[in-house]
Amino acid sequence: MTDNRYGTPATRADLELRALHRLAGPWRVSGGATGTVTYRWLEGGHFLAQDIDLTQNGQRIVGMEIIGRSKPFGAEKPGEDILSHFYDNEGNTFDYVYDPSDDGDTLTIWAGEKGSPAFYQGTFSPDGDTLSGSWTYPGGGGYSSVMTRVR
Repeated sequence: MTDNRYGTPATRADLELRALHRLAGPWRVSGGATGTVTYRWLEGGHFLAQDIDLTQNGQRIVGMEIIGRSKPFGAEKPGEDILSHFYDNEGNTFDYVYDPSDDGDTLTIWAGEKGSPAFYQGTFSPDGDTLSGSWTYPGGGGYSSVMTRVR
């Protein structure tokens, strides 16, 4: 079952992961970073991939992120948290925890681990076409970010 060209997590009844379906598709990013990102479901609906092409502080960042629950070799079921691994053109690898609210209207992305002092928190507009929020970093230096769906 898919409901658009970006797919949907159809094979498991995981409400938290399904809440991330709102991200599927292309977005224009403005604020502290500018450019485009596109989210798409991988076959099977267990993982969401993000393709990134942004400029931040005058530096171009091209990368990809894979988002989903970790299920290590030999495990019978996946872990509790929705984890992500980000890779960029500078050789950086960053880990995040995606934490959608129960209603799916708010998304928190924790840098490293849940509860980290570095995190993003954003809220979807009622029509789901805008995600507005900000990154918070320990000691300052965070920035606001707005993603607008490209139609």
